[in-house]
Amino acid sequence: MLTELLPHQVPAVEKLSRLRIGALFMEMGLGKTRTAMEFAVRRRQAGRCRRVIWFCPVSVKETIVRQIEEHAGEQAHEFGDRTTSATLPDAFWHVVGIESMSASARVIEAAGALAGEHTMCVADESSYIKGFRSKRTTWITRVGHRCRYRLILTGTPITKGVEDLYAQMNFLDEKVLGYRSFYSFAANHLEYSEKYPGMVVRAHNTAWLTAKMAPYVYQVTKAEALTLPPKVYETRYLRMTPEQRERYEQAKSEILGELLDDEVSSFTIFRLFTALQQIVSGYWNRRVPRDADGKKPEIPREWLTFPHARLDLLRATLAEIPADAKVIVWAKFIPDIHVIRDALGADGVALFYGLLGPKEREGNLDLWRRPNGARVLLATPGCGGHGLTLNEATHVIFYNNEFKYGNRLQAEDRNHRIGQTRTVTYIDLVCSGSIDERIMRCHGKKGNVIDEFKREVNRMRDKKSVAAAIKSL
Repeated sequence: MLTELLPHQVPAVEKLSRLRIGALFMEMGLGKTRTAMEFAVRRRQAGRCRRVIWFCPVSVKETIVRQIEEHAGEQAHEFGDRTTSATLPDAFWHVVGIESMSASARVIEAAGALAGEHTMCVADESSYIKGFRSKRTTWITRVGHRCRYRLILTGTPITKGVEDLYAQMNFLDEKVLGYRSFYSFAANHLEYSEKYPGMVVRAHNTAWLTAKMAPYVYQVTKAEALTLPPKVYETRYLRMTPEQRERYEQAKSEILGELLDDEVSSFTIFRLFTALQQIVSGYWNRRVPRDADGKKPEIPREWLTFPHARLDLLRATLAEIPADAKVIVWAKFIPDIHVIRDALGADGVALFYGLLGPKEREGNLDLWRRPNGARVLLATPGCGGHGLTLNEATHVIFYNNEFKYGNRLQAEDRNHRIGQTRTVTYIDLVCSGSIDERIMRCHGKKGNVIDEFKREVNRMRDKKSVAAAIKSL
């Protein structure tokens, strides 16, 4: 290896190197990738490992390839559009997108061809395979079980509840928890709502689960491992224009009927909250409701735009930040990316979002990192919120926020990790009296605003109370 292990990484290697399977529960920024690479290289040196299958989110593939080059000085094979089992190169490192394992039989077959007695399988950001029913979980687990060595990496093994642990531990080995199916696991550890099927209301015997996992897990937090500069939080407020407020109330009224006609679902709440969040950002990709006779409209969607103050507030906030400081602006929706780029000017902005190809994204990232390059990195959390190290930035602006606190934390820690020596300032743009404030309150409790609102509504016993809750948003 070209780089040395950091002090907090050494105990992880010492504990898990004697095992065939293991879990690195290391908070973002502590070098999970470098630690995992150590296991692979040591096993190769001992003649026990000939290749590594590294599953990671698609948006992180290029980053993993670069980190392998940085730490090991080797070229990794990144699965692409033309990768098949017949075209696999004779490489030690193979990087595969997790999402591709649910969408491409070609990728599944090629990944399976790499599995074997002398293969190590890594599930990076293993919370992506927490859903035991999902296709990608099924296929990644099948490939993993054909490999002698298996490792999971994540800073957030539990994002919703104890139920998240089953699929991740099952990827390592069903013997870790001792259950051959999720239903056996659930029967012993999960209590479900009698009124709302599928809703977990309580977890049992969690200490027993912790004890079962302990031999295979190395866990460390940033507070334990590092002395990082502090995070500073600021909030800048704006108000809706009259047209925004009118559309905001219209969205609530239209979707309210759907919520009251059927059982409240997470999907309908997601639609409502997404519509409200779009409106306070100046537009609405509105789904046109059925007419009075219940017929579908000829044009199912209507794109509406209206005046708003969010862009002006962004400009004013950027003007207060030193001109030579690198800035990250996180924007949740693709339309926001385009509007912000046009408002700030393309020369000073580097884009990083999912509709760009990997090479274009990496080229833009390099442009932003240059001392005299673009000042602002404009990115979506869904694409740039995992795997990147962006310590060049000392200021971060959240143009709007994700619903899940875990996703917000992922985005924050892109530039609050190993190597950051300066205080980082996080600035939220919040529309008063809107969904923005509810999201911020939920993040303060480290929760998911969709789940929180669903629980709130499900506690209400009549439609009048539900309607009042929606109108209060």
